[in-house]
Amino acid sequence: MTENEITGSWNPSLSTPIVSICCITYNHGNYIADALRGFLAQQTDFPFEILIRDDASSDQTSDIIQEYAAKYPRIIKPIYEETNTFSQGIKPLAAIFKHAAGKYIAICEGDDYWTDPKKLQIQVDFLEKNPEYVITYHNCHPFNENGIIHADLGGAKKDLEAIELQQSTPIFTLTTCFRNIFASYPNEDFCSPFGDLFLWSVLGNYGKGKYIDTIQPAMYRIHDGGIFSKKSKQQKYEMTLMTDAALLTYYSRLQNEEIKKFYKNKMLTSWILSESYSALLRFALQYQKNRWKRKIISKLKKFKLLK
Repeated sequence: MTENEITGSWNPSLSTPIVSICCITYNHGNYIADALRGFLAQQTDFPFEILIRDDASSDQTSDIIQEYAAKYPRIIKPIYEETNTFSQGIKPLAAIFKHAAGKYIAICEGDDYWTDPKKLQIQVDFLEKNPEYVITYHNCHPFNENGIIHADLGGAKKDLEAIELQQSTPIFTLTTCFRNIFASYPNEDFCSPFGDLFLWSVLGNYGKGKYIDTIQPAMYRIHDGGIFSKKSKQQKYEMTLMTDAALLTYYSRLQNEEIKKFYKNKMLTSWILSESYSALLRFALQYQKNRWKRKIISKLKKFKLLK
């Protein structure tokens, strides 16, 4: 579709985007076109923008983005980093959220893609009619070069109460569309290896989650270049533990005693059962120079999670 064909159905009275599609990408040259085509196929009666942030890819990713941006200048708004910021500790979601002008945000990384052209319209229509909900999501199919993988990746396939979101219940990130409630992103996230789990928890302070099973599943690509696919099971477990530490500090600052107690107890159980105390110690030593990270260390010591 041409840009005029896409924008032709948009309500002319709406001058700003209703949805900001946030796409983070790095060395996705073999996949990024699939993601962009899935975004551009969206059929909506409202304007949307595509924010795509390339974190200094060393392959052809940025070239492909430039080609699409030239064809769709009103829709695609690329962000090109000159040096890789992820390796410097910059969180990609927080970095792209600050550019989002939409009332709602949808996320899809550059190696995944959407299949349903009505996805955004269905999700926005629901959120507009149901203010008690803060996020919508649907199913996805994991796949690799051999086809669809029949495996349960653990993402929620039901509605979630606010407290379940606060407890960082996993959701398929590439399926989400949620309210843009971030005037500024919580600083504790900079210490959270799993930014998506941290995000769902923060959103739980603003409402409930809705699972929409009528949307066609998105496609979640599993490949050797995936950042987390290379991590061992133990590394992923330790990263979850560190994310819980960031959330414990966040809810302590908010003085939410119920959720603070949840993360304290979860962490106590986790490192006792897995002998992951060394992971917390490495975490503390790695992050002690940052002001917010020092606060997390102080909180861990207060709760006797660190000596």
